[in-house]
Amino acid sequence: MNEKITTFLNSGLLENYLLGKTTSVETEMVESYISKYPEVQNAYNTLQYNLEIVSKSNAVEAPKHILNNILEELDEKPVVTMNTSYKSKKWYKFSVAASIAALIFAGTSYLFYTQNQKLSNENQVVVDEIFDLRSDIEQNNKMLDNVMRQLLKLNNPETEKYIISGNDRAKDLKTVAYINPKEKTSMIDVVSLPQLPEEQCYQIWAELQGKMVSLGILNEADRKLMNIPYAENALALNITIEPKGGNTVASLENSVAEIDLQ
Repeated sequence: MNEKITTFLNSGLLENYLLGKTTSVETEMVESYISKYPEVQNAYNTLQYNLEIVSKSNAVEAPKHILNNILEELDEKPVVTMNTSYKSKKWYKFSVAASIAALIFAGTSYLFYTQNQKLSNENQVVVDEIFDLRSDIEQNNKMLDNVMRQLLKLNNPETEKYIISGNDRAKDLKTVAYINPKEKTSMIDVVSLPQLPEEQCYQIWAELQGKMVSLGILNEADRKLMNIPYAENALALNITIEPKGGNTVASLENSVAEIDLQ
């Protein structure tokens, strides 16, 4: 691999392109490299596969509220029907006219008041929804950053991938461990776990100098790429069936999967 390709792969442009964060010029450059260099094409395919693994643990829910009904039509006009009769005296006519005017004024004032209250309430709803949308955007940005960090970990050349398959006791068991001895990080992806009785669980262990150290409980209900404790100089990983809640000592007689790390 020549220096030009190595520099490009270490620039982070390929990861940003996959997440849609490149400029038009960067996008054109990345696509040119993918089409010209098989090494870049292979790296791109690997990134796509790793992103698929990461994405299942970062599902993005749709926003809880949708901006709707912001303003309703305010074209309803009150209709006042008055039946009046002529009286013989002018003062009586003026009195009736004044009363009608007062009623119309009161009705109009009340209408404006209720419309203003309605608009004020709607404005508050809009403000609340905008605040919720901003919160959703911030949350989505955090999730995107988390996906990016996990993707970089998986794509790190120092990260080693171990596929752990079940034995005859759990033929459908399959997990994938990602261990980076340089950065001292460990992650595990639970692909499938056969169902156990309610009183039992799966527990993963690291073998250290003849001693089994617990790395946590595996639960298919929590199927996602997750961090597990890093075990320095671990010789092997082992998955056993233990009582519900886990065990302090590995029941090796109930081992269902094991893989050497050396």
